Amino acid sequence: MNADLLSRAKSLGFSDRQIAHLTGRTEDAVRAERKSLGLVPSYRLVDTCAAEFEAYTPYYYSTYDRGDDEVTATATRKVMILGGGPNRIGQGIEFDYCCVHAAFALKEDGFETLMVNSNPETVSTDYDTSDKLFFEPLTLEDVLHIYEREKCWGAIAQFGGQTPLNLALGLQKNGVNIIGTSPQSIEIAEDRKLFAAMLHRLNIPQPPNGLAVNVEEALAAAHQLTYPVLVRPSFVLGGRAMQIVYSDAELTHYMKFAVEASPERPVLVDKFLEDATEVDVDCLTDVGQFADPTEGTIVIGGMLEHIEFAGVHSGDAAMVLPPHTLSPQVIQTIRDYTHAMARELRVVGLMNVQYAVKGDVVYVLEVNPRASRTVPFVSKAIGVPLAKLAAKVMAGKTLKELGFTAEIWPKYWAVKESVFPFNKFHGQDIILSPEMRSTGEVMGLDADLGIAYAKAQMAANSPLPLSGKVFLSVGDLHKSGAAALGKQFADLGFELVATGGTATVLEKAGLKVQRVFKLNEGARPNPVDLLKNKEIQLVINTPSGATPRADEIKIRTTAVMTGTPIMTTLSGARAAAMGIAALQKRGYTVKTVQEYH
Repeated sequence: MNADLLSRAKSLGFSDRQIAHLTGRTEDAVRAERKSLGLVPSYRLVDTCAAEFEAYTPYYYSTYDRGDDEVTATATRKVMILGGGPNRIGQGIEFDYCCVHAAFALKEDGFETLMVNSNPETVSTDYDTSDKLFFEPLTLEDVLHIYEREKCWGAIAQFGGQTPLNLALGLQKNGVNIIGTSPQSIEIAEDRKLFAAMLHRLNIPQPPNGLAVNVEEALAAAHQLTYPVLVRPSFVLGGRAMQIVYSDAELTHYMKFAVEASPERPVLVDKFLEDATEVDVDCLTDVGQFADPTEGTIVIGGMLEHIEFAGVHSGDAAMVLPPHTLSPQVIQTIRDYTHAMARELRVVGLMNVQYAVKGDVVYVLEVNPRASRTVPFVSKAIGVPLAKLAAKVMAGKTLKELGFTAEIWPKYWAVKESVFPFNKFHGQDIILSPEMRSTGEVMGLDADLGIAYAKAQMAANSPLPLSGKVFLSVGDLHKSGAAALGKQFADLGFELVATGGTATVLEKAGLKVQRVFKLNEGARPNPVDLLKNKEIQLVINTPSGATPRADEIKIRTTAVMTGTPIMTTLSGARAAAMGIAALQKRGYTVKTVQEYH
């Protein structure tokens, strides 16, 4: 390696990390050598006016080609906001909302805002959102260049999701002032051993769990915990490669093909709590600003109870705010645990906690000391811009100064429903899992929970039918709940349609059922025929086991293609029955969000 070669490599787009890998050095060593040679990028303006007029919009990109640096220097205190990077399924555009609100809030407080994001198709990268915009990859090298070039006062890593969070520690080691929750606290929440030790200190239960770096360790952990177990890599994005496994064979396949485990990035093996209710909590706090751990304010923005049982990614689950089935005692326990963890982690800004409630026991699944994908929904539901307030808290204000010190418990119901792209992926099974697959979300508001749920379904493009035929096909695990569900729909005036096993269960309960053939029986009519002929208005189809049968997948994909509303969990089907009952009884009216507030 010499100065000329390094200069050529940088102008051709090689990153310090790639050069380090190719030359057997560390990234830090390459960076130090490059800086000692005065090799730093210059920033050019994107000509947004195609040379017809002078361009004033400060869109910058970096280059190692020799030439003028077009960044204008200013004396204002600068805060850099790290965006979420490319929008992938599982990334959550909700983080972009948080970045935009942070830029607006800090501008209000007199800061110059710098947005760093590689994705032009977001609101945070609109020309009028921040004072300066840098179209750069979210890597340690690129972020450090901008921070040093602009002489920033601080950087926010809390609002872009997992991508900037993974950079926080490296940035801090290189002299970046990460404002808000410290990278050390983020590390405690992300590192399973440190996290378990913290919960043990606070006497807060978590599901029994273990760590594994190879197949043998994973099998040993699963045998100790007993199946089913939830397996996932550490530091993941949108629940990627997260799976519920039911056997040694499935676990072995997962460890060999789904993930690359290493001592630095072990696979987490958690006991999966079947039929537990999951709860998401978003809170805002300034406790980390105070030396005294008992000082500061913690306010829970919202508690969201999942309609689906635990095991569905929080970005995919339908949720209700405030909780609709939890006891006051469980709600208070959740509040106490949230406050204790916020104080222990010295959080400044937002924190998200995911709980599983089984019986009266509240388990902590995970804690994220950052903005979560439910922040925009909660903000709109309670009428308080949580991300804006969080940005101001991170820049030094207290919640008392901002006038937000009391929890808001709405007197109406807000239901979040996810929107999925399944109609674009023909043949893809629509069963939800711990891996996030939604591409958006909608909200239903009403004083009646059933109508709020029905409104959310309308907005998600699967309006609930008020009459017609319901097709039921439930897996053996769920057969016990099929009769009560069938009776609910029969009482609402629906005709019941079912195949073999489910039909027998319904008939034993004294219900009238139209029997149809299973697909693999080869006779007609089968459920797919009825769906194509638009004879079925609602499908309730729960999976038969860990590996779905081909005929199940065909029924579910046909329902999506024909635009027939489909429920794949009993809890979702019960919510649908509640929504239909409410619509039949009183219909619905429409009010603006502002009227609710």
